[in-house]
Amino acid sequence: MEEKQMTSTGRETEKLYDKDSHRKEFEATVLSCEEKLTANGEKTGWRIVLDRTAFFPEGGGQFGDVGVLDDVEVFDTHEKGGVIYHETKEPLKPGRTVKGKLDFAVRFDRMQQHSGEHILSGLVHNLYGYDNVGFHLGTEITTLDFNGALTEEQVQDLELRANRAVFENVPVQVLYPAKEQLKSVEYRSKIEIEGQVRIVSIPGYDICACCAPHVARSGEIGLLKIVSCEKHRGGCRMTILCGSRALADYQKKQQSVTEVSVALSAKPEKIGEAVLHLKEQQSRLREQLNRMQSLYLQRKLEELPLESRNVCIFEAELDNIAARNFVNAAMERCEGICGVFVGTDENGYHYILGSRTVDLRPFSRTLNEKFQGKGGGKPEMVQGSLTGNAEEIRKIMMEA
Repeated sequence: MEEKQMTSTGRETEKLYDKDSHRKEFEATVLSCEEKLTANGEKTGWRIVLDRTAFFPEGGGQFGDVGVLDDVEVFDTHEKGGVIYHETKEPLKPGRTVKGKLDFAVRFDRMQQHSGEHILSGLVHNLYGYDNVGFHLGTEITTLDFNGALTEEQVQDLELRANRAVFENVPVQVLYPAKEQLKSVEYRSKIEIEGQVRIVSIPGYDICACCAPHVARSGEIGLLKIVSCEKHRGGCRMTILCGSRALADYQKKQQSVTEVSVALSAKPEKIGEAVLHLKEQQSRLREQLNRMQSLYLQRKLEELPLESRNVCIFEAELDNIAARNFVNAAMERCEGICGVFVGTDENGYHYILGSRTVDLRPFSRTLNEKFQGKGGGKPEMVQGSLTGNAEEIRKIMMEA
């Protein structure tokens, strides 16, 4: 099987990216330039057709290339019937010779992601027999959907194998097998393809029908990182980063590790132990705080006037369990409504109300309506949040 160079026939645009995926610039002739209109007849830009182009149109899960034709920006590229349309905001005169220049940083980034996807999909198919049933190459992440589940150990093994393929720097071949040859080739494909089939082969790892440009050798992928692999529609969805994206992700996470390391006064490789130690300390402090709050609220409870029908206290900070315990205890001492309001006038309050004699739901609705609150509960206990002045809230509580 030999690599084949595509040529244009008829109105079809000559696809220079098929011949050289690393080509950044080219010259071409403008064949047509038409206004692009919405269904309402509003102009949204221009669609320019060239006799040949290095701009890859949207397809195969990959967005269309961007760049310039002379000084006119190309913000998207599409194909229909073999003709490639360059989307622009300005027109170019038919018959004019233009110099096309790709935003190659964008193109190369996409080739890294797409080629990395091929290696992983090929490995999953060869090792576990699962098919890639969904692929999305976004501006920040790339996702792969497989029709089978993978364990955490399998994912780790796949990442090691995929990076081994990168380090081996194997060639990435574009092949155009004849119809008879194609019958004997086992390749991955999600759809039936009519006419000439374009095959992307990464020897030892993957062979797949694909129309998109790829790196020339696997080493150009640089690095492949599986960020996550989660259950999805009976199979799994894998999120990956390749090349520059993987490096940027590593740098960002390394910065986070360094900041945590400094904050905890621990070596980077010891921050896991330091975090666990800090968690244990917080747990002990929480227990001490709960005991102190319990003693404090017990004293507040003892100070409540026995003759009061309704009672309430306001605290800037208070554990929710402690607040509920106070309400339960206060309900034994007063006949009406007992309440705790935690917060401030500026930031609002969270409240818990309890009573053994009053259905609190109507009162809670009144409270919420007056102080832009929300909440509810059972007749004997309600809770919610509101915004208001403590003195006004206390007045309504005492008059209830």
